[in-house]
Amino acid sequence: MADKIKKTNAARILDQLKIPYEIIPYEVDENDLGATHIAQQLGQPIELLFKTLVLRGDKTGLFVCVIPGAEEVDLKKAAKVTGNKKVEMIHVKELLPLTGYIRGGCSPIGMKKALPTWFHKSIMEHESVYCSAGQRGLQFHLTPADLVSAAKGTIADLIVV
Repeated sequence: MADKIKKTNAARILDQLKIPYEIIPYEVDENDLGATHIAQQLGQPIELLFKTLVLRGDKTGLFVCVIPGAEEVDLKKAAKVTGNKKVEMIHVKELLPLTGYIRGGCSPIGMKKALPTWFHKSIMEHESVYCSAGQRGLQFHLTPADLVSAAKGTIADLIVV
Protein backbone atom coordinates (compact mmCIF):
# COMPACT_ATOMS: atom_id res chain seq x y z
CA MET A 1 0.00 0.00 0.00
CA ALA A 2 1.92 3.05 -1.28
CA ASP A 3 -0.17 5.73 0.44
CA LYS A 4 0.31 4.31 3.94
CA ILE A 5 0.96 7.14 6.39
CA LYS A 6 4.27 6.87 8.22
CA LYS A 7 3.70 6.54 11.98
CA THR A 8 4.90 9.47 14.04
CA ASN A 9 6.44 9.08 17.52
CA ALA A 10 3.19 10.43 18.94
CA ALA A 11 1.21 7.72 17.08
CA ARG A 12 3.54 5.01 18.43
CA ILE A 13 2.94 6.31 21.97
CA LEU A 14 -0.84 6.17 21.47
CA ASP A 15 -0.43 2.61 20.14
CA GLN A 16 1.58 1.63 23.25
CA LEU A 17 -1.14 3.13 25.46
CA LYS A 18 -3.77 1.25 23.42
CA ILE A 19 -5.58 4.53 22.73
CA PRO A 20 -7.77 4.51 19.61
CA TYR A 21 -7.17 7.35 17.15
CA GLU A 22 -7.28 8.22 13.50
CA ILE A 23 -4.52 10.03 11.61
CA ILE A 24 -6.06 12.48 9.17
CA PRO A 25 -3.78 13.92 6.46
CA TYR A 26 -4.30 17.45 5.17
CA GLU A 27 -2.68 19.73 2.59
CA VAL A 28 0.08 21.87 4.14
CA ASP A 29 0.33 25.52 3.13
CA GLU A 30 3.81 26.76 4.14
CA ASN A 31 2.45 30.34 4.10
CA ASP A 32 -0.46 29.52 6.41
CA LEU A 33 0.31 27.07 9.20
CA GLY A 34 -2.57 28.39 11.30
CA ALA A 35 -5.27 26.27 12.89
CA THR A 36 -8.03 27.97 10.90
CA HIS A 37 -6.46 26.82 7.62
CA ILE A 38 -6.09 23.27 8.96
CA ALA A 39 -9.71 23.19 10.17
CA GLN A 40 -10.83 24.28 6.69
CA GLN A 41 -8.68 21.56 5.11
CA LEU A 42 -10.26 18.98 7.42
CA GLY A 43 -13.76 20.37 6.86
CA GLN A 44 -14.18 20.69 10.63
CA PRO A 45 -15.25 23.55 12.91
CA ILE A 46 -12.26 25.41 14.36
CA GLU A 47 -13.53 24.68 17.91
CA LEU A 48 -12.57 21.01 17.42
CA LEU A 49 -8.98 21.79 16.46
CA PHE A 50 -6.55 22.21 19.36
CA LYS A 51 -3.12 23.78 18.96
CA THR A 52 -0.05 23.03 21.06
CA LEU A 53 1.91 25.97 22.44
CA VAL A 54 5.18 25.76 24.37
CA LEU A 55 5.83 28.40 27.01
CA ARG A 56 8.52 29.18 29.54
CA GLY A 57 7.79 30.19 33.12
CA ASP A 58 10.10 32.24 35.34
CA LYS A 59 9.86 29.60 38.10
CA THR A 60 8.97 26.26 36.49
CA GLY A 61 10.68 26.48 33.11
CA LEU A 62 9.04 24.90 30.05
CA PHE A 63 5.42 23.79 29.91
CA VAL A 64 2.73 23.19 27.29
CA CYS A 65 -0.70 24.75 26.77
CA VAL A 66 -3.16 23.07 24.40
CA ILE A 67 -5.93 25.48 23.42
CA PRO A 68 -8.70 25.80 20.82
CA GLY A 69 -7.28 26.73 17.42
CA ALA A 70 -8.92 30.15 17.10
CA GLU A 71 -8.07 31.26 20.62
CA GLU A 72 -5.12 33.02 22.21
CA VAL A 73 -3.38 31.81 25.37
CA ASP A 74 -3.86 34.16 28.33
CA LEU A 75 -0.35 34.52 29.75
CA LYS A 76 -1.65 35.65 33.17
CA LYS A 77 -3.95 32.61 33.46
CA ALA A 78 -1.17 30.30 32.24
CA ALA A 79 1.23 31.76 34.82
CA LYS A 80 -1.32 31.33 37.61
CA VAL A 81 -2.19 27.67 36.86
CA THR A 82 1.49 26.71 36.44
CA GLY A 83 2.78 28.47 39.56
CA ASN A 84 4.76 31.15 37.73
CA LYS A 85 4.81 34.92 38.14
CA LYS A 86 5.62 35.53 34.48
CA VAL A 87 5.42 33.30 31.39
CA GLU A 88 6.18 33.81 27.71
CA MET A 89 5.93 31.83 24.51
CA ILE A 90 9.23 30.27 23.51
CA HIS A 91 10.83 31.57 20.32
CA VAL A 92 9.93 29.50 17.25
CA LYS A 93 13.64 28.67 16.68
CA GLU A 94 13.73 26.98 20.12
CA LEU A 95 10.81 24.67 19.32
CA LEU A 96 12.68 21.93 17.42
CA PRO A 97 15.69 21.64 19.79
CA LEU A 98 13.43 21.64 22.88
CA THR A 99 10.55 19.43 21.70
CA GLY A 100 11.68 17.57 18.58
CA TYR A 101 8.80 19.19 16.68
CA ILE A 102 8.57 22.08 14.22
CA ARG A 103 6.00 24.90 14.07
CA GLY A 104 2.80 23.57 12.56
CA GLY A 105 3.65 20.01 13.60
CA CYS A 106 3.96 20.19 17.39
CA SER A 107 1.99 17.46 19.16
CA PRO A 108 1.31 17.49 22.92
CA ILE A 109 2.28 13.79 22.84
CA GLY A 110 5.81 12.47 22.38
CA MET A 111 8.01 15.52 22.87
CA LYS A 112 11.74 14.90 23.36
CA LYS A 113 11.23 15.43 27.08
CA ALA A 114 7.83 15.12 28.76
CA LEU A 115 6.71 18.62 29.75
CA PRO A 116 3.90 19.56 32.15
CA THR A 117 0.84 19.99 29.92
CA TRP A 118 -2.38 21.93 30.45
CA PHE A 119 -5.47 21.68 28.25
CA HIS A 120 -8.06 24.41 28.00
CA LYS A 121 -11.21 23.26 29.82
CA SER A 122 -13.38 23.57 26.68
CA ILE A 123 -11.75 20.41 25.28
CA MET A 124 -14.02 18.29 27.49
CA GLU A 125 -17.14 19.74 25.83
CA HIS A 126 -16.47 17.79 22.62
CA GLU A 127 -17.03 14.14 21.68
CA SER A 128 -13.81 14.12 19.67
CA VAL A 129 -11.08 16.62 18.81
CA TYR A 130 -8.12 17.13 16.48
CA CYS A 131 -4.52 17.96 17.34
CA SER A 132 -1.19 17.64 15.59
CA ALA A 133 0.05 14.10 15.10
CA GLY A 134 3.65 15.32 15.28
CA GLN A 135 4.31 16.50 11.76
CA ARG A 136 2.90 19.05 9.36
CA GLY A 137 0.11 17.58 7.28
CA LEU A 138 -1.11 15.07 9.88
CA GLN A 139 -3.75 15.51 12.58
CA PHE A 140 -4.91 13.08 15.25
CA HIS A 141 -8.65 12.59 15.67
CA LEU A 142 -9.46 11.15 19.10
CA THR A 143 -11.51 11.66 22.25
CA PRO A 144 -10.56 14.54 24.57
CA ALA A 145 -10.21 12.17 27.54
CA ASP A 146 -7.75 9.97 25.61
CA LEU A 147 -5.73 12.98 24.43
CA VAL A 148 -5.51 14.48 27.92
CA SER A 149 -4.61 11.08 29.38
CA ALA A 150 -1.91 10.37 26.76
CA ALA A 151 -0.32 13.78 27.39
CA LYS A 152 -0.68 13.37 31.18
CA GLY A 153 -2.47 16.69 31.03
CA THR A 154 -4.35 18.88 33.46
CA ILE A 155 -7.53 20.82 32.64
CA ALA A 156 -7.46 24.59 33.24
CA ASP A 157 -8.81 27.94 32.05
CA LEU A 158 -6.08 29.20 29.71
CA ILE A 159 -7.51 31.51 27.06
CA VAL A 160 -8.11 35.21 26.58
CA VAL A 161 -11.82 35.95 26.95
